[in-house]
Amino acid sequence: MELSTVLAFLGASIILTLMPGPDNLFVLAQSITQDKKAGIATSFGLCTGLLVHIGAAVLGISAIIYQSTVIFSIVKFAGAAYLLYLAWQSFRAKGDPFTLDQQNAQAYVALYRKGILMNILNPKVSLFFLALLPQFVNPSNGHVALQMLILGIIFLIQALFLFSLFSIFAGNVRKVIIGKPAIAKRLNMVQGVIFTFIGIKIALSKQ
Repeated sequence: MELSTVLAFLGASIILTLMPGPDNLFVLAQSITQDKKAGIATSFGLCTGLLVHIGAAVLGISAIIYQSTVIFSIVKFAGAAYLLYLAWQSFRAKGDPFTLDQQNAQAYVALYRKGILMNILNPKVSLFFLALLPQFVNPSNGHVALQMLILGIIFLIQALFLFSLFSIFAGNVRKVIIGKPAIAKRLNMVQGVIFTFIGIKIALSKQ
């Protein structure tokens, strides 16, 4: 692969990752309501989920999802239902104090799994890779599937890096908010609103 192609893809990937979207909001929500480690754990989960979508694009499974309205709808509504369930949990805990600075390893593993689920159950991610990767593949170089895989890994690495930066930034914002009890008590409500927004966004997505 030409270096110019790789750099162009990296630049496009960074711009697309920085654009507001479900993954960004999910990471920010976890970091602000919990801590930066929670956001980073979620980021690793989201990027692990990206491996599934990258593999689906390379193997052509994403094309099947794109062509099947039934499969697309099943995955889409499952993802929306999961996000709305998380929103319901947040609304139920609206007045609970935050003790997440004392998170243990098991809690972070749970967040990691939550990130994986959230990403896998968003069919738009598979379609995103199906649309993006082929634009930077040069068939004359051969090994088209390998080229797509390499590009997918590049996207994953930069996404993990940026998501981690988001987590650190949002974690610092949280430190300021926690010092204001009146606001801190409403963080669960804010998280619930964010999850609801993401869930509705996924539910209304089209092929």
